[in-house]
Amino acid sequence: MASNTETGRPGIALLPLAVALAIMIALSFYPPLVVGRNGHADHPGLMLLCWAMSAGFTRGVGLVPKNRIARLLLSGWATLLALALGIMRLAQVF
Repeated sequence: MASNTETGRPGIALLPLAVALAIMIALSFYPPLVVGRNGHADHPGLMLLCWAMSAGFTRGVGLVPKNRIARLLLSGWATLLALALGIMRLAQVF
């Protein structure tokens, strides 16, 4: 759904929502995805993926916070940034 310009309300954003769903499914079915060589969970990598998932769900369902900082941290761009940083972090750990 596109943005409704008459009311100023945003619509569903499919890319962030798809990213959030993919992260949710991947971590639910394969938790070792965030386990490093030493056998322990990589908390920074997991934090970045959880940020990407949270931002993706927030923006994906059409919520745009009024607070500037929250709007920035939970935007579609933040979803992609956190996903890229999370993948880079996990690539270093493996």
